[in-house]
Order: sequence, then C-alpha cells, then structure tokens
Amino acid sequence: VINGTCIGGHLAGYGASTQEDWTGATIRIQVGLLIFLAGFIGNMWHDDELREIRRVAARKQKQKAKVQGGKGKEGKVDKVYEVPENGLFRLVLYPHFFCEWIEWCGFWVIGGWGCVPARNFVINEMTTMIPRALSGKRWYIQRFGKEKIGSRRAVIPGLI
Repeated sequence: VINGTCIGGHLAGYGASTQEDWTGATIRIQVGLLIFLAGFIGNMWHDDELREIRRVAARKQKQKAKVQGGKGKEGKVDKVYEVPENGLFRLVLYPHFFCEWIEWCGFWVIGGWGCVPARNFVINEMTTMIPRALSGKRWYIQRFGKEKIGSRRAVIPGLI
C-alpha cells in the first residue's frame, strides 16, 4: 500500500503532464514493459518450481498413506527440502528474488529514471533481500553440503 501510494503520488505530481514530457516515452514504456514482463514471468515460474517440490511431496505422502492403509495427515505435508534444479536455480539459489528485481527495474524504466519511488523500491528490495539470500545460501550449504550446492551463487548469477 505504501509503495503504491508513493509511486502513484509521484507519477500524479511529477509525472509526464505535457506533450513534450511524453515525446519519446513510447519506446521507454515498451522496453520497460518487456523488462517487467520478463521479470514477472521468471518470478512466477521460479516460485512455482518451489511449490512443485511441496506438491510432489504431498502426492508421495498421500500415496504412502494409501499403501499403508491409513488416511495420513489430511491436507498437511511434512516439510521437504530439496535443491531445485530447473531454470535459474542451476545458477543461483534465489532466482525468484532476482526476477522480482528485474520486474521492478522494468517498472522503474516505465516510470522514467526520475521516478524516485520506483528506484527506491528496487533499492529497498535489494537491500532487504540480499542478506536473506546470503543467509539462505549458508543454510543450503549447511543442510546439503558444499558439493551439492556447487558453484551456485545466492541471488545474482555470477556475482552474489
């Protein structure tokens, strides 16, 4: 809500309001929209990959309970932790974070480089998510070992 209010207020108060302001904006908006959509699709796809791990575990647990003659835990799935292997998970452990940043950078491009709230949102996301990703990488190494994690980075392919 706060992010939407800040961005909306900025665009309403400082956004393009004259014909001159809109000159050349079409390309910027189209490029920004493509970047946003690429990040959005990547974010959703990688989130779904994580959910698929739980769905597979739920099917296995349900099948196991059926074979054993019990009903099992209705609707509950024992926590299952795996290292995802598809998409950008081959390169980083938190590609959904990375794709979200791409998504919001696209929005920043749409709003224009002067859209301070969009820029601040990207920066705030990165500064809060990078420590979480680094901590998560340490957890993955502790849980699965350095060999299993290999050369995967935490969140930005080839960097962090």
